[in-house]
Amino acid sequence: MTKVAIIYYSSTGHGTDMAERLAKAAEEAGAEVRLRHIAETVSPETFASNPAWSANYEATKDLPAATGDDLVWADAVIFGTPTRFSSPASQFQAFIDALGGLWAEGKLANKVYAAFTSSQTAHGGQETTLHKIYQMVMHFGGIIVTPGFTAPLKFVDGNPYGVSKVTGPENKNEIDQATVDALDHMAKRVVEVTSKLA
Repeated sequence: MTKVAIIYYSSTGHGTDMAERLAKAAEEAGAEVRLRHIAETVSPETFASNPAWSANYEATKDLPAATGDDLVWADAVIFGTPTRFSSPASQFQAFIDALGGLWAEGKLANKVYAAFTSSQTAHGGQETTLHKIYQMVMHFGGIIVTPGFTAPLKFVDGNPYGVSKVTGPENKNEIDQATVDALDHMAKRVVEVTSKLA
């Protein structure tokens, strides 16, 4: 059975919703899944005035947090982070930076990797964020499996690099159907390709 780790950081809950959908789709495709959030590094007092951030923190703080062991365990890893100034969030980057020992031992190599992100606007740096994640994966010696334009639905969401969600100024958590379809497709593609490589 293919083992998929979904490792994500989410501040206001969009990434949490996307990660949960990916986990469901990967399980339906026959994978064993570990869903792990990256622990918050910012003091809750800092975002106390942001109800969505506080709610997501409370909902996830007691769940198992991601560790390097989750990547070692996995055959495939799907990373997720919000876009921050065209880059992954600092919490996500701190997690990646802590993987140096596993990287040096070659324990992050020869695994399938894919990624997802979100931003408030359609041109908020989503593609750049995904590319930066894949640059890190190249250092690992990972095998990047993007959804590409491998199904008609990808011409609807329009992102061949991964999956991205536009939250809008109203910061909606609801996932639209095009994003749901794209998440399902990427999860299934990751499981399928990983199984073939195995």
